[in-house]
Amino acid sequence: MKHAPPDGDASELRQAIEVLAPATATCPLIFASPHSGRRYPADLLRMSRLDRHALRQSEDSYVDLIFDAAPRYGAPLLRALFPRAYVDVNRSRDELDPRMFADPLPKSVDARSTRVLAGLGVVPRIVADGQDIYDRKLHYIDARRRLAACYAPYHEALQQLIADARRRFGCAVVIDCHSMPSAGGAPLREGDRRIDFVLGDRYGASCAPGLVSLVEHALVKMGYGVSRNAPYAGGFVAAAYGRPAEGAHVLQIEINRALYLDEARIARTACFEALRANMQRLIAELAQIDPAALRPAQAAE
Repeated sequence: MKHAPPDGDASELRQAIEVLAPATATCPLIFASPHSGRRYPADLLRMSRLDRHALRQSEDSYVDLIFDAAPRYGAPLLRALFPRAYVDVNRSRDELDPRMFADPLPKSVDARSTRVLAGLGVVPRIVADGQDIYDRKLHYIDARRRLAACYAPYHEALQQLIADARRRFGCAVVIDCHSMPSAGGAPLREGDRRIDFVLGDRYGASCAPGLVSLVEHALVKMGYGVSRNAPYAGGFVAAAYGRPAEGAHVLQIEINRALYLDEARIARTACFEALRANMQRLIAELAQIDPAALRPAQAAE
């Protein structure tokens, strides 16, 4: 599939997602970057009270580029091209905030979700630093259009990639790739080291423990500080698609932005390429996994 410009400045949304596919799939891995989109639609820029730089505070900036070696190791990379401030695909499509809309929402809306109450639903009310995105009410049709244009294509692509991997290898492993503010990497206890990576498997519910241990061991060998499920245990994608007993595994990886990003400028630092090279080493190691170890157990005869 044709590569999109990594830093597109599109005035309107022409393409919502991109799948960077390997020439041949040789492993059950699927890398996904739901929050690194950098194409800001014209309607968002027009309706927002914030400028583009402020909106970009919600991005997992350049995470798609950190993992873009995946196709070379036989694994696809799915990336959203639209920004998280526009639509957050790591949410249920029903997580809408009635406070944002001028007209009534369907009864199916999950208005009491903790993420919605925090302003971080599928159509976010705030950016990462707490600023309101809008100074006006939206209409439900705005949300419906965004869900149809962005949310649906992303999840349809992810579901297809999972189905393809399970058909070919008997299992699927989604590595859900994110980054976290450097403040989120503060030590959990006094005297502990900084957290560089958080591995989220919803406390064992979304991924085989052996796979999590493999990733943790590989990162620790590279010299990184690693935490499991704290402060991030995994979001909607892990909850919705992680079914280890059925051969579908989801591991959420959060990278401390201090490792590669000038957070104030939202610019890659000189350390970016070193991190990218280490993640290529991690991809290469994961690509050697024996799918048989991750397939669902056969029912007793």
